Amino acid sequence: MIKFLDLKAINNKYEKELKAACIDVIDSGWYIRGKYVESFESEFAKYCFTDHCIGVANGLDALTLTLRAWKELGKIKEGDEVIVQANTYIASILAITENKLVPVLVEPDPATYNLNVKNIEQAITKKTKVILPVHLYGQMSPMVDIMAIAEKHSLLVLEDCAQSNGAMLDGKKCGSWGHAGAFSFYPGKNLGALGDAGAVTTNDIELYEMIKVISNYGSSERYKHSYQGVNSRLDEMQAAMLNVKLKYLDSELLIRQNIAKRYITEITNPLIKVSKIKSQETHVWHLFVVLCEHREKLYKHFSDNSIETLIHYPLPPHKQLAYKDMENLSLPITEKIHENVLSLPIGSHLNEEDVNSIIIAINLFKITEEH
Repeated sequence: MIKFLDLKAINNKYEKELKAACIDVIDSGWYIRGKYVESFESEFAKYCFTDHCIGVANGLDALTLTLRAWKELGKIKEGDEVIVQANTYIASILAITENKLVPVLVEPDPATYNLNVKNIEQAITKKTKVILPVHLYGQMSPMVDIMAIAEKHSLLVLEDCAQSNGAMLDGKKCGSWGHAGAFSFYPGKNLGALGDAGAVTTNDIELYEMIKVISNYGSSERYKHSYQGVNSRLDEMQAAMLNVKLKYLDSELLIRQNIAKRYITEITNPLIKVSKIKSQETHVWHLFVVLCEHREKLYKHFSDNSIETLIHYPLPPHKQLAYKDMENLSLPITEKIHENVLSLPIGSHLNEEDVNSIIIAINLFKITEEH
């Protein structure tokens, strides 16, 4: 069986360094917001070309805390609108509603799955205060146009970089384009911890300091609490793991990009639609997603050929029970994407023979009377 993802195999390459880092943390006797977190925050900010980085507990908190901080700073208020693509993972929407803001779901560009600039313009109202572009599957959103729109209408931009760690557009990394960038280091991400972890990047010192306080029980000084905060801190152990893996991120991304290049070039089956990319550096291929109107049959075809594939994601947010108040929204492009997407294996756990097998299998897929 060719696995969709093999974290054990991926992390085994760095086994000695990861175990040494783990021992260092244990022996230090300091496990929350210590030197390992400080080191990772500093190095990750440099990697993203930003001035500041705040480690938090997970990617959802990175989004939620940024919006909360803007509320505390008086830049947004309850009831304000946030424009986001409708086909995103539900975390993007949860962060908005958790802050009692209003998600305005717009149709994506069907070629890239990211925000459609025309739809952003059409969705702006007097209540719009934030644009939340999600760099879905690892591809950068059209940030040049998005930032131009934001400047024109005095809007804040929060990049959802949960799937795009390391992606670049016009020489700028994701997380450095907007007023803030939210990252997830869930184990399956391109830069994955060995548990939950996340971060926010920004060039705004005021935002940085506010998130740091809110994420630490609303406290900047021990036992003195200026805000009704939460406990959302990147712990020392995960920071130590991330410090090790950050050094190898670019080489991991190159492997993904090379596999994606083969898929794009060598998948020739007319029943399969592959996403379009602006350039190789704009997409880091957290997921390699194809569209197929016969998705369930394609999934079974791969399974019959001992290849594991996954569906990201079977239901869009507005069709989830959690957001039943949105179920009547008309979003046909989004719904078709969710009905047709299938993610192929991609990553450094695959060898050349695996990639060959995947390409052969998808090109052999056909619809017959037996199906």
